[in-house]
Amino acid sequence: MVFRSSFPDVDIPTQPVHELIFRGLAEKADRPALIDGITGMTITYGEFAAAVDRLGAALAERGVRKGDVIGVFAPNTPGYAITLHGILRAGAVATTANALYTAEEVAGQLTDAGAKALFTVSGFLDRATAAAKLAGITDVYVFDKADGHVSLSDLLASTAPAPSISFDTAEDLAVLPYSSGTTGRAKGVMLTHRALVANIVQTDAMMDTSNIGRVLAVLPFFHIYGMQVTLNHALAIGATVVTMPKFDLAEFLRVIAEHRTDRVYIAPPVAVALAKHPMVDSYDLSAMKVLFSGAAPLDEELAEAVHKRLGCKIKQGYGMTEMSPVSHTIPDDRDDIAIGTVGLILPNMENKVVDLATGEELGVGERGELWCNGPNVMKGYLNNPEATAATLDSDGYLHTGDVAVIDENGVVSIVDRVKELIKYKGYQVPPAELEALLLTHPQIADAAVIGVRDAEGEEVPKAFVVTQADAAMTADDVMTFVADRVAPHKKVRVVEFLDAIPKSASGKILRKDLRAREAAK
Repeated sequence: MVFRSSFPDVDIPTQPVHELIFRGLAEKADRPALIDGITGMTITYGEFAAAVDRLGAALAERGVRKGDVIGVFAPNTPGYAITLHGILRAGAVATTANALYTAEEVAGQLTDAGAKALFTVSGFLDRATAAAKLAGITDVYVFDKADGHVSLSDLLASTAPAPSISFDTAEDLAVLPYSSGTTGRAKGVMLTHRALVANIVQTDAMMDTSNIGRVLAVLPFFHIYGMQVTLNHALAIGATVVTMPKFDLAEFLRVIAEHRTDRVYIAPPVAVALAKHPMVDSYDLSAMKVLFSGAAPLDEELAEAVHKRLGCKIKQGYGMTEMSPVSHTIPDDRDDIAIGTVGLILPNMENKVVDLATGEELGVGERGELWCNGPNVMKGYLNNPEATAATLDSDGYLHTGDVAVIDENGVVSIVDRVKELIKYKGYQVPPAELEALLLTHPQIADAAVIGVRDAEGEEVPKAFVVTQADAAMTADDVMTFVADRVAPHKKVRVVEFLDAIPKSASGKILRKDLRAREAAK
C-alpha cells in the first residue's frame, strides 16, 4: 500500500537555493536577515545578498568553477551563512564538516569529497590546517582574521564580476553533507539544488510562516537540520536568523529572552534542561511560540513537561540527511496530533511500510520499515554505488532503516530502528567506525559496538572488547584510546570485556545478540 501525503502537492521553483532565499528581496532588503546572538552584530537581507554575490565573484576570480567542492569547518555565525551561499553562488558545492571533528576526521571528509579549498575560523585553525595538509589543500580561508590566511572580509572586497552560472537544479549538487545513513561509515550525501528547494517549500505547508519572525539557530549549520530548517527555510520565508556558535544553557536562555526569538529548534537533550533546570525560571521566554524538536525521538512525557513549564507549543518531526532532511512533521495548527508521533507526510511525498522479512507492502496500523519517496530525496551517495543501491531502490524509495506505523489518519509513528546507527544527543555515531578504530589497538583482538541507554535515558555507545591473550587493559584504557581519536559525541562511554564477539557464519557481528544480552540484565 502506498501512503500519500494528505496535503496537495506544492509547486517546486526551478531556482538554485541561494536564489530562493532571496525571493522578495526588494520587500525585505532592510529587514535583519542574520543576527549574531553573542555580539548582536546584524546583517540585513540587502547586505546579505550583496555579500553572497561578492563572495561568489571572489571565488570565481580565484579559479573556483561549477561543480568544485569547497569545505566549511566552523561554528554557527552570520559568516557561515554568507560562506555557504557564496559557495553556491559560484556554482560550487559545499561540504560541511562537524565542528567537533578531529583534524583526521575533517581530512577524511575533505579527501573523500575531493574538496579544493576550506573555510574555517581562527579558533579552529590548528585542526583546519592539519586537515587541509592531510587532504592536499592549500587554500584555507577564515571567517575572521588570522595571519597568513585570506579572510572573508578580504574576499568580500573583490571587485571582480559575479559569475554567470547556468544551473540544472535537478542534477547540480548544492551541498555534500556526510551521513552514516542506516549503518557504516559516513558517506557523502549528494543533495541537489532541487532537493533542498523542494524541502523548503514542502515544509512551508506545515507551518504558519506568517507567524515566524525570529528563529534561533543553535543547531549546527554543518548538520542538515541546522542548515536547512533553521537557516535556509527561515531565510526563504523572510525571518531573522539569530545564530549561536554552540549550546550553552545560560547563553541559550539569554539569547531567547533578549532577541525575542519566537521559534526555537532543538534536539531532545535541550528539552531535558528546559523541563528540569532551575535556571530556566530566571529568563523571560514568553516570546517563544513554538519549540520544535528533531534529530532524535522526543519523549511525550518530557514534551508535556516542557509545555506546562513554558506554555509554548511543542512540535516534533522526522527526517534524514538523505531527505534534505524533513519527511514528516506535526503541523503548527494540529494540536490534536500526539507529540509522541512524527506527524504527517509532507506534500509531494509518498510512503510505504514494508515487512522486514518478506518485503511485502503493509497497510494501516501494520508495522514495518518506512520507505519514503519525493523530490527532496538525495541523488545518492558520492562515489558509492553499492551503498546507494542498498538505500535507494529503482522506484526512488529511500529505505530509512526505521520501523514505523501509519494510522488511519495518516499520522506516522516511529516505533523501532532497523539500522545500527547510534543517536547520541542527536548526533550520528556509526558502530562500524568505532569498531574499526578499536581494532587498531594492538591489545584488542576483536570488538563490537552497540547503543545502550544510560541513567538519563540517552543512547550512548557501548564497546564489547576481546583483548589479546597477554593484554592487561581496563575499561578506562579503552575509553581513553577512543576519546583521543574521535569527536566528543563518538566517545565510547561503557565497556564490557568478552571472551568472544557473537558473529554469524559469514562473520557478521550479531548485534541483536549483544542487545539481547543487555536487555536481560
